[in-house]
Formats: sequence, C-alpha cells, structure tokens
Amino acid sequence: MGFAKKIPVVLITGYLGSGKTTLLNELLTQEKRRVAVVVNDMGEVNVDAGLVDNSQGTKTTKMVELSNGCICCTLRDEFMKEIIELSKTPGLEAIFVEASGISDPASIAEAFLAYAQFNKKAPFFVSSIVTVVDVDRIYSEFLQDFDNLPDDDEDPDIINLVLEQIEFCDMIILNKCDLLEPSEIAEVKKAIRAVQPEAEFLECIRGKVNADRILNGRKFDYDKAMNSSTIQKVLKRDEAGLTCDDEYGITSFVFEERKPFDREKYMQFMAEDFPKEIIRSKGYIWFEDDPVHVQLTQTAGRNASVNEFSNWVAAFDDHDRQEVFDNYPEVLDEWDPTYGDRLNQIVFIGRGYDSEAIKKRLLECIR
Repeated sequence: MGFAKKIPVVLITGYLGSGKTTLLNELLTQEKRRVAVVVNDMGEVNVDAGLVDNSQGTKTTKMVELSNGCICCTLRDEFMKEIIELSKTPGLEAIFVEASGISDPASIAEAFLAYAQFNKKAPFFVSSIVTVVDVDRIYSEFLQDFDNLPDDDEDPDIINLVLEQIEFCDMIILNKCDLLEPSEIAEVKKAIRAVQPEAEFLECIRGKVNADRILNGRKFDYDKAMNSSTIQKVLKRDEAGLTCDDEYGITSFVFEERKPFDREKYMQFMAEDFPKEIIRSKGYIWFEDDPVHVQLTQTAGRNASVNEFSNWVAAFDDHDRQEVFDNYPEVLDEWDPTYGDRLNQIVFIGRGYDSEAIKKRLLECIR
C-alpha cells in the first residue's frame, strides 16, 4: 500500500478549557471527507463526546468514546485497538482524536511509532499533533517570564503538563485571541517560543481555523518533534559546546554532575532558593538515598515538581543489565565505572540569570 493511501490521524491536545472540543466541532463542520472521531475524557461520563455528537453538518462516519482513563497511559492499548478497527472502515479518509486535557502527546505518539515499527503496512499514520492554547490564560498566568504564576494550590505538575503539550507538537492553535490585544498576543507568542521554537502558529477565535491547514496529508515527524523543544536543543548545543541565545534574550545552560544529590538539600533549593529568572527547567537526577530511581525534576516559574520516572540501568541485576547492553550498546558510550548511567543533567532556560551562581548552589546540594 502506498503512503498516500494511508489514513491520516490528527491528534488534538491541550489543557482543560483551552478549546479542543470547539476546534474539533469546527473542523468537522468544514470537513467534506469521511472521517472518524475518537474522544477521550478522564471522567466516567464523556461530556466532550456528547458535544461532538451534537455538532451539525458533519460527515462523521463513526465516533468512539474512551472514558474513565487517559489514552496516553491507562487506555493506550485500548486506544490503539480502536484506531486499528476504525482504519478498517470502508471509505474512511481521516481520523480526528481529541485527547483528554491531561494527556501527554509524546506518549500517544510513541504508541503509533511502536505500532508502525512492528507493522510496516499499517493503514494509518499520524498526520499532525495540534496543541490548543488558551492565549488569555497563558497571558494572565504564565507570561511575565513565568514570574507571576498564581500562588494558589494549583498542582505544579499541571503547569509542567501545559508546557509539555506545547513542547511536543507541530502546530499550536492560539485560541481565544479576541480576549487579548494584538500586542498581548505577540507577548504570548514570545513566551511560547521560549519553549517551542518551531511549531506552526494559527491564531483563531472560538476554534475557527481552516481545516485544510490542519489535515494537509503530511506525515508527523516524531524525531523532529522530540528535538524541537528548547530543552532538547539546549542539550544538543551543550554537547557540541555551543551556546543558546535567541532574539528575545532567552539563554540557557546545562548542569551536569555524576555524584548524587542530597535529597533534603535539593528539595530546599527547589522550594526556597530557585532563581526567579529561570523560565523553565527540566532534567533527570538521582538522590544519594535512592540509587535505584531516575527522578524527573522540572519547573515552570515558581511551580516545581520532582517525581520518580524510571530505574537506572546500573540498578538492574547482572542478567537484566547485560540484556540492556546487548540490545542497546549505546548505553555503554556514557557508562561511568563508578556510577554507571546515573547522572544529574538539568537544562535551565531563562533571562538575566547568573549561571555560575546557580551551578555553585547546585553543587552545594551534591553529596
């Protein structure tokens, strides 16, 4: 089967209230092709699917509701089974997927990538990953160098999720543009470009965009998306010995150290001494009291989180570790005789910070 005959899948992501369902309804209203729709909602009652189902003038042939879970994790296998079944629909020309507001688009894309690796004749492909952004919320809560984030009890993981959705996509829908002045929208674009320098922008009001701009037949480039965020670019520049500085005065640096962090000291740094000039940071670290787990550390302004992410290969037993070496020999390229693959590596992005002072403060947290 030629590539052109495969069914394009458009993934629509974005945080709660950004306007994903409104956008999807607008796309369905315009579409003249035969399309299927998958709607994912975390609740037991799928409200979003009900809204889509009530849209007028669509050519929707099938709609699948996936509730009480998320297609990026608990419902991922079920989600892929539904995509496979939908792709068998005679005459189907496209599939739209509305992810839940707390979905990780990278994880969803990985599911498609894994399927394609084992099924070279897969009848579908990811055409685009679209992140819908509420520009008014970005302006009021996340702008101002991320210094003015609210002091309420909002989960910091949610703030980081919003940024991760922006970081991993190839198109950003700037929705609710009628709520801001043109100069304010320009400021939002600058802020987003700090973490996602490559994705295409589309400005709109109430999700009204040209459907052809989204469903254009191109194939989503997973590797490009993974490397398009400023976080990834900084790591690559650091490896090459280059610096990162853009037209808005945003610079970045990478902190690396093999020795473990003292958990209490590091958490104190995050909670009390984290520099306000840093817009975004993200990385993987390890603690002296836990040599087994990789910790994901990330911040967006004053919001910070540290969570267990996976296990270090060095913590595996001999048999499992050797199996990793046999299957992924590149792991040995960075293997340390004392610490194995354990490494603290954190990317910092911001304006007007003192990188040497930050590095010195971090070294004070090392055991």
